[in-house]
Amino acid sequence: MFDENDLKFMKKAYLLAMRAYEEGEVPIGAVIVREGSIIGEGYNQTELLRDATAHAEMIAITAAENNKDNWRLNDCTLYVTVEPCMMCTGAISLSRIGRVVFGVEDPRMGFISSKFDGLQELNINKTVTVESGLMRDEIQELMQNFFRELRERDKQNKR
Repeated sequence: MFDENDLKFMKKAYLLAMRAYEEGEVPIGAVIVREGSIIGEGYNQTELLRDATAHAEMIAITAAENNKDNWRLNDCTLYVTVEPCMMCTGAISLSRIGRVVFGVEDPRMGFISSKFDGLQELNINKTVTVESGLMRDEIQELMQNFFRELRERDKQNKR
């Protein structure tokens, strides 16, 4: 299922998620790979940029399209730590990304396998391959720590 290159690129996405965590953002990181090289990367920056669309995947897609000088990313793989939301799934489909690898499902917002199979149901990009579960435990722990700390801060602020 996954090979050593998949692990290498998901580890890079995880490092980007750690950067988001350190900056107080929801810890999600993403990289886009073409022919064995990263051509786009991003991490959540919604708070920093005050922009609801500044998700890791959106930033990585824009960077990859600019790097490739083409909006069609059909020969690329997106590695993202958490299952993409509805907006990001739409962007994945519209940019024609050929393969998506994500670490953990998002039962609340996930739009690839948790809430809805957006890539298949929307029928925009029939050629995308989806795989999940790579580095699931590490990513799950990072997400749980982030939201636990957020809840603790909220409790202290209410006192």
